[in-house]
Amino acid sequence: MIKVYKFLKPYTAMVVAVIIFVTLQTLGDLYLPTLMSNIINEGVMQGDTNRILQIGGLMLLVAGGGVICSVIASLLSSKASAGLGTILRSKVFRRVESYSLYEFDKLGTATLITRTTNDINQIQMVTVMIMRLMISAPIMAVGGVIMALKKDRPLTLVLAVAIPVLAGVVAFIASRMIPLFRLVQVKIDKINLVLREKLTGIRVIRAFNTVERERKRFDEANVDLTDNYIKVNKIMAFMMPSIMLIMNFTSLAILWFGGIRISEGSMDLGALAAFTQYAMQIMMSMLMLAMMFIMVPRAQAAAVRINEVLDTVPEIIDAEETKDSFIGKGYVEFKDVTFSYPGAEEPALRNISFSAKPGEVTAIIGSTGAGKSTLINLIPRFYDIDSGSILVDGIDVREISQENLRNKIGFVPQKAVLFSGTITENIRFGNKDATDEEIIHAAEVAQATEFIETMDKGFDHEISQGGTNVSGGQKQRLSIARALVRKPEIYIFDDSFSALDFKTDAKLRAALKKETLESTVLIVAQRVGTVMDADRIIVLDEGSIVGIGTHKELLDKCDVYREIVSSQLSEEEIA
Repeated sequence: MIKVYKFLKPYTAMVVAVIIFVTLQTLGDLYLPTLMSNIINEGVMQGDTNRILQIGGLMLLVAGGGVICSVIASLLSSKASAGLGTILRSKVFRRVESYSLYEFDKLGTATLITRTTNDINQIQMVTVMIMRLMISAPIMAVGGVIMALKKDRPLTLVLAVAIPVLAGVVAFIASRMIPLFRLVQVKIDKINLVLREKLTGIRVIRAFNTVERERKRFDEANVDLTDNYIKVNKIMAFMMPSIMLIMNFTSLAILWFGGIRISEGSMDLGALAAFTQYAMQIMMSMLMLAMMFIMVPRAQAAAVRINEVLDTVPEIIDAEETKDSFIGKGYVEFKDVTFSYPGAEEPALRNISFSAKPGEVTAIIGSTGAGKSTLINLIPRFYDIDSGSILVDGIDVREISQENLRNKIGFVPQKAVLFSGTITENIRFGNKDATDEEIIHAAEVAQATEFIETMDKGFDHEISQGGTNVSGGQKQRLSIARALVRKPEIYIFDDSFSALDFKTDAKLRAALKKETLESTVLIVAQRVGTVMDADRIIVLDEGSIVGIGTHKELLDKCDVYREIVSSQLSEEEIA
């Protein structure tokens, strides 16, 4: 948890100010019972109205000062905790942005969202409490004991019994609640995971009529979280009556034994009233500490989870000395590349060697699971290879900074992803400096203009989150336009034409050919019609290259390619 609070450094002045104002407020609260004792002894008992007004005015002044200090402390502590939350969210987000796909796979999206929101909120809440209660409670407890001793030393034996009993109850309750609070964050992760899957997969859920099953799945996670909270609340419900019972018995004991001492002449009425107030202040400080003991463990669990995100070092990082001076322009070469996913028993790719040159179209085809998408994901360095090397313009991708490497690439993923905003904003995502003319041209090449013009606001039409208000083919064309407006040296299309009809596919590839004359183009496809005109076709089978050549060459010498072609085209079309 200490690691988290190092980010409070920019707010050091605020924290110091909070400590000062809380201390002043607490000292004022400790002084009030003494003033009340003076009113009773010097004013009420002697019938001195002026003395009552004099001390009463001082009490109002002290109380007013305490209110002002409390308001300022609350304001500053709230600002400091909100600032800490802002810094933590920023740090977590930036760290997550630097993760490779391996870290995303390892941690999971749902838990990263929970840690960025709920966990940081827990830290914020506890930060406010720490700055207020953890400062005032010890001062009040120690100060209350000292002041009580000054008023009547023998009567403090009541506190010597009450405080350990209260501390024991608090410790017992805290020991039961700490494990439950740690479980709460895990349960929230689970419910977020189920909810996210349900919302993002709502079409599939409805298509397969599994709404009831998913509702039960959510209810199970929800009830599990609820049961955990009920256990916590049951313990808290036991805590308050227990503490109040001890406090009431303590007050009763003070009044009983204090009355005896007054009757013996060993104590005056004002001292007893002040002693009672100090006893209550001590008990309240113990109650505040009890609340902290309950809240801090939950924040501790949240802090551990946040630290886990911040301490996770991405597997893929830039080399200490990067080589960003390129001689060529988009030349890609694989040299005996082998790659395995973490934890996999067998490599996903074995001994892959080929080259792709500017001005050429290199197509990659193969059966499902052959490793096509895996292969092209290695070029932008989404994963690091086990052995061999991948060269871009003669330099190993591991020696190029990730920013410069990816600036050379226009990537269209297998699953088209759009962001909330206008069509123009989505296309400009590929190049923030793109002009309106360049955006329109990219849309025309991607064959997207025809459907954009039919929309209400054209290029200003709002895309909903995840692109749910456009079809799969429209999403693919907008994703292609986003890559085109980047004007990269290397184009990577990962099965990016699968949702297009044959006519649009043909028109798009013809337009792309003119647009990418000086660029290297790599296309992953399932359809033979998409790749048969490529300058080079690479055939993958179970992670290995089983054929490289043109369409005609592969028909003659590659059995795997011939099987793929014959499964899609008739004998007349093959001929």
